[in-house]
Amino acid sequence: MWEPINKDLLGSAQETRKSLTYWQDVWRRLRQNVMAMTGLVIIATIAFLAMFGPMFSGYSYSEQNTALANIAPNIQLTNIGGGDYVLVHNDYKLIEATADGELLGAPEIIEDNKAEKFILYRINGKEVKFDYSVAQKNRTKGSKVSTENTDMKTKYDIYVNGKLIDKYNVKDVWNKSYILGTDNLGRDVWTRVLYGARISLTVGLVASVVNLFIGVLYGGISGYEGGRVDNIMMRIVDIINSVPLLLIVILLMVVISPGLHTIILTIGLVYWVGMARLVRGQVLSLKEQEFVLAARALGVSKTKIVIKHLIPNAIGPIVVSMMMSIPSAIFTEAFLSFIGLGVSAPEASWGTLANDALGGIRSYPYQIIAPSVAIALTMFGFNFLGDGLRDALDPRLRK
Repeated sequence: MWEPINKDLLGSAQETRKSLTYWQDVWRRLRQNVMAMTGLVIIATIAFLAMFGPMFSGYSYSEQNTALANIAPNIQLTNIGGGDYVLVHNDYKLIEATADGELLGAPEIIEDNKAEKFILYRINGKEVKFDYSVAQKNRTKGSKVSTENTDMKTKYDIYVNGKLIDKYNVKDVWNKSYILGTDNLGRDVWTRVLYGARISLTVGLVASVVNLFIGVLYGGISGYEGGRVDNIMMRIVDIINSVPLLLIVILLMVVISPGLHTIILTIGLVYWVGMARLVRGQVLSLKEQEFVLAARALGVSKTKIVIKHLIPNAIGPIVVSMMMSIPSAIFTEAFLSFIGLGVSAPEASWGTLANDALGGIRSYPYQIIAPSVAIALTMFGFNFLGDGLRDALDPRLRK
């Protein structure tokens, strides 16, 4: 009764494009979103630098060199003749450097006369006198007149073998020894920013894992059970949500010492409540669908219905919420570290870096710019990617 069909008749019935699965279609639409892909590249770059950057920096996050403290990424070198260059530090001292910007360290001091305000150095056989008594001329008895807004070059004179040199014969170069400069203890800002990225990304990863395993299951069980169980579980969420985060951190520090583990424990205690509310709302709307009724009729257990049917159907909002919780957790860690409730010295966190740089923000602004830019780029990256995932995972926007 069956006859082979003529294949020539199937020409108009050929599929126009390859069939895509749901996740393949999500990836296709995500790639078309320029901002989402930009965010993905930013996150991948930061993660790569955090993992492998410190291996190639040449410094550790705690290595100190007080002789090279508070040196900016861009420096001005003064030519003292004979191919020798020095950096005039804001702390009224000289630092020897090469012509291309590599710092060699503090030169040999012959005499440090604090009474007459000069320092005598020996640099490659030359006697270099750094006279900063000019900076004291604007100071009068009983008053302190600030000269911060004047040119640094007006505050000193440099003599080489007794001859006054042209202190305006300078060249601007990039600091090749410390690409982002040094902090007040002579530590490499670039290396400390990279270590801060490790801590921040660790906190973000913990927040996402907590949301996935606690918030999703808690909200799924609450929404599916309903009634008294749902009421009790949601009241617990309300109680946790009503306690300020800062108070929880302080109470935990009374019990355990401050540090990264305290922040991780705090995030584990409170960061899942938003996810639980979201999943509960999704499950409440999904559990009345026909596929859930069919699963019940087949005798599927409640656990399998929640894990294998309800949660996978709410995966779109769950993924977006997880992605949005990561920058929130990173910013929370930076805030807690900034106010002194985060990681302790000498560990480096973006919040602690900003806190350490706050005292010298006018003299050394680069120290606070570096962690601030890192935090901002991370926030932008995760927010862009989260917005793109929200659009890509929405089935109503499928084309």
